[in-house]
Amino acid sequence: MRTGSEPRTARSALRARFWLSVWGLAWALFGTVAFALTGRTGWAIACGVLLLIVTTDLAVVLRHIRQGPHYQPGPGIPPYQPPDQHS
Repeated sequence: MRTGSEPRTARSALRARFWLSVWGLAWALFGTVAFALTGRTGWAIACGVLLLIVTTDLAVVLRHIRQGPHYQPGPGIPPYQPPDQHS
């Protein structure tokens, strides 16, 4: 059922974001080490910055998962009620 309030009541797929962050973390770490060992400093710095961004996103996702069903609803949590329409 579409209510028109989806942008405000949307739920994030936190488990999918978690695994994508883990995948990105592994590749960013690999890229940082590989470029540093081959002497490509610019690329190593770029991968290092990406590594910091992915690590931050992973920390935010883990925080939201640990906060409980408000951020990670399961099948037993009903959808949010549409906001009241004041005319």
